[in-house]
Amino acid sequence: MDSFWDLFQPEELIRYGGIALILIIVLIENGVFFGFFLPGDSLLFTAGLLCFKDVLDVDLAELLAGISAASFIGYYIGYYFGYKTGQALYTRPDTLFFKKQYIYTAEDFYKKYGGIALIMGRFLPIVRTFAPILAGIVKIDHKIFFLYNILGAILWPAVVVTSGYYVGSLFPNALDYINYIVIAFVVITAIPIFNNVRAQAKKKKEETNG
Repeated sequence: MDSFWDLFQPEELIRYGGIALILIIVLIENGVFFGFFLPGDSLLFTAGLLCFKDVLDVDLAELLAGISAASFIGYYIGYYFGYKTGQALYTRPDTLFFKKQYIYTAEDFYKKYGGIALIMGRFLPIVRTFAPILAGIVKIDHKIFFLYNILGAILWPAVVVTSGYYVGSLFPNALDYINYIVIAFVVITAIPIFNNVRAQAKKKKEETNG
């Protein structure tokens, strides 16, 4: 990789580090609080596409199994971090890469959907990182967490990776447009987060004025 910005280009990451780097990023982005800025959905979609193109030296089943395992472990890291020390995030000062707003966004999502947020949150950036941490903070029952974790770890790559794989099979030139596809993925997945932040800002303004 030639620059820091290559960290946000899934194709460059995959070509540089292969399956090993994919799994490391997935593990970190799925539960380590500073990993929320790493590519998630776009990385998995691109991995599926490059898997079909034989750029990755693994078959689809191996790719899905590896990503499921990495995301499962990542969620447990987040859960135990939240269980032991997660409250400290609420008093942590904002930085360039960390804002307390990210926690509140995930918290609102978790309050709205309960344990199922651990599955649905897999498909939303930021929420994906902080949902297991919040589960640890509120000390959700371990057996329930295990169930939602394993279901989410299977469903997330099954949907996103296979989407990339079959786009590659249906559109032979898809790789030529991967940058546009990734941008579209980022925009689509960011819309729910943007709407949530806007709703929170509106609510806060109403409370202040009221």
